[in-house]
Amino acid sequence: MLHSVLIANRGEIARRIIRTARRMGVRTIAVYSDADARAPFVREADEAVAIGPAPARESYLDASKILEAAKTSGAEAVHPGYGFLSENANFAEAVQRAGLIWVGAPAAAIRAMGFKDAAKALMMRAGVAVTPGYLGESQSTVDLRAAADAIGYPVLIKAVAGGGGKGMRRVDAEAGFEAALAACRREAGAAFGDERVLIEKYIRSPRHIEVQIFGDSHGRIVHLFERDCSVQRRHQKVIEEAPAPGMDETTRASLCAAAVRAAAAVAYVGAGTIEFIADASEGLRADRIWFMEMNTRLQVEHPVTEAITGLDLVEWQLRVAAGEPLPRAQEELRIDGVAIEARLYAENPATGFLPSTGPLRHFHVPDGLRCDSGVEQGGEMTGYYDPLMAKLIVHAPSREAAARELARACAAVEVWPVHSNAAFLARVATHPAFIAGHIDTGFIERHTAALIPPLVPDETVLRAAAQALLDESAGPDGGPWTALVGFRANAPESRTVAVAIDDRTYLTEVEPAKMGTASPAANAVRIDGERVLFLGGAAWGFRIPTRARVAATGAAGDGALRSPMPGRVVSVPVRVGQALKRGDVVIAVEAMKMEHALVAPFDGIVAELQVVVGDHVAENVLLARVARTAGD
Repeated sequence: MLHSVLIANRGEIARRIIRTARRMGVRTIAVYSDADARAPFVREADEAVAIGPAPARESYLDASKILEAAKTSGAEAVHPGYGFLSENANFAEAVQRAGLIWVGAPAAAIRAMGFKDAAKALMMRAGVAVTPGYLGESQSTVDLRAAADAIGYPVLIKAVAGGGGKGMRRVDAEAGFEAALAACRREAGAAFGDERVLIEKYIRSPRHIEVQIFGDSHGRIVHLFERDCSVQRRHQKVIEEAPAPGMDETTRASLCAAAVRAAAAVAYVGAGTIEFIADASEGLRADRIWFMEMNTRLQVEHPVTEAITGLDLVEWQLRVAAGEPLPRAQEELRIDGVAIEARLYAENPATGFLPSTGPLRHFHVPDGLRCDSGVEQGGEMTGYYDPLMAKLIVHAPSREAAARELARACAAVEVWPVHSNAAFLARVATHPAFIAGHIDTGFIERHTAALIPPLVPDETVLRAAAQALLDESAGPDGGPWTALVGFRANAPESRTVAVAIDDRTYLTEVEPAKMGTASPAANAVRIDGERVLFLGGAAWGFRIPTRARVAATGAAGDGALRSPMPGRVVSVPVRVGQALKRGDVVIAVEAMKMEHALVAPFDGIVAELQVVVGDHVAENVLLARVARTAGD
């Protein structure tokens, strides 16, 4: 067994390797950039070596600095993790030339699988089916267009040296081919220094299915079953699961056998993944699943495989690198239950998933599941690296149970003030199509409206925030003079509460019988003096309103806008038939010395107006109605 290993990576990857190495009694050496000096993985390693400035090209991608750190620390081996230099054949050879053990794929295998066209040609020779397409050497625009015409549209143009969706375009008709080709070439050249492309038939209902394989230096190769990584956005995986939903045993046996043949074709050693694309328009069938590419490293989503097999794949990596045979034979491997992993990112789905940076003043993940995280409360999300905060992994006897557990976990995530995609992940896990297993790589795009609703607090949020303010006002120093509802000595207590969120103030109602009873799904806390409500994976800053303008919400499902309390109409800025966007002001009513704006609950038109400026209205009187436009 190895005595020490330097981890040429960072974040949750480094922590994951440290966890297994410590259990096995292997000494760990971390390397870190200036930006990661206080990161958890640096503290948790047995030794840590600084390797340069924050930009990855000046630290984690600088092979000479990593090799020098290995030399000065006395490391016996180098584990590249996944990403950065993990699939760099030159680095693998440099590690071995330095007399160190490389905990990764052989350099020859990395090179053989590094270019999509050469890899597919190799797979065809090994008897592994590949996606119909063009792998020819000619890169002339005329020849590529002719190949696309022969294959039949739609087609995919893909960078030969590509990955992660870079240098990839779908083309639906001949007229758009040349523009898409030019864009692919530019993007591929910028990202990979190689403008070459290949052409593939576009699969209309594609499922991204991959098989975990493992080889040792004694010539044995096994598979550890498949994973489904179809829930993606812009070709980036979001949710992964094992086994693949809808996979029968006959198809599984065929797929996994093909993966083993693929690995054997390059005399593979270590952990790797054979990625396939499946045409799922008629379910999963062996004759409609084709080789796509091979990842010559451990994958981000490997925990779901560990969950269903009960194995530690990092332990297998360390043992194989030390020259030991694979710990298990193929016939000893079994599938137990279903595991699903969700990638928790510091990003804002409502703004096109733009990364979110800044201090993590509050970060909480619920108990009862596996959480592989590279950050912790009090840390910071920088703009230098991938915005992944954590991977949430659940394991259950059935897929339905696993989906429920994942939804519960994502909804209980609390992140502030950095934005996260936790609420988005919870909505994915509860979507009827996901639960039914009706997934493909277009799932998120197809269901965007349901998965990414407008960033406006709904009544559940408003009532939970109002309840938190009421609970606070009813504390030991509270009473009728500090209450946030309308206290009256000669009448029942008012149920309407004003809550300020962002730059707007909203009116909502709390049932008197429930005053003082917090919502079990919500958690309102003070963070450095700010009031923050966590609900359903989302975070809302809220406060007692200080402005006089209020946005009243809570229109009925039919678009009826009713007065929230007795008052006087002070503004009607619309007319019947006028088009509206959700949130547009329809009527403003003055009450309790505040102006309450009733807004459109959805896009539509003004169908009905019952009042004019100056009218006095009673509580709950119909003032206007908004109708949805045809087709909405």
